[in-house]
Amino acid sequence: MRRPALILLASVLALNVSAALAAKMTYSATLNAASEVPPKESDGTGIVQVEYDTDTKAINYTVNYSGLTGPATAAHFHGPAAAGVNAGVAVPVKGALLSPIEGSATLTDEQAKDLQAGQWYFNIHTAANPGGEIRGQLQELSK
Repeated sequence: MRRPALILLASVLALNVSAALAAKMTYSATLNAASEVPPKESDGTGIVQVEYDTDTKAINYTVNYSGLTGPATAAHFHGPAAAGVNAGVAVPVKGALLSPIEGSATLTDEQAKDLQAGQWYFNIHTAANPGGEIRGQLQELSK
């Protein structure tokens, strides 16, 4: 009788330790035309908020923006890249691009590593600026 109870206790403790190791991390980026590479002429501004779950590798994001030269035609998370360097699309934004944009995605191990290393940026594209009109580097918010 003792052995099954010990096995059950060990299983419960293992689950609790696993849950305790999972963390929610929050990232943010301020979007502006000066951060695009090369910089753009636009009054557009915005902010991206990302919550990342280290256990499931899921991100949930909200993007608020205004002042673009026209309607948003595309929006993406890009990486890996430092500020001032361009990179390919890591996660495209799907669905409506009206502010606020809300969405979620599940990252690969490599994408998760790049996000946590500060190697991701977000940008919004318009017809006048098809390569991107406003951009911001994602940074982890202090705890």
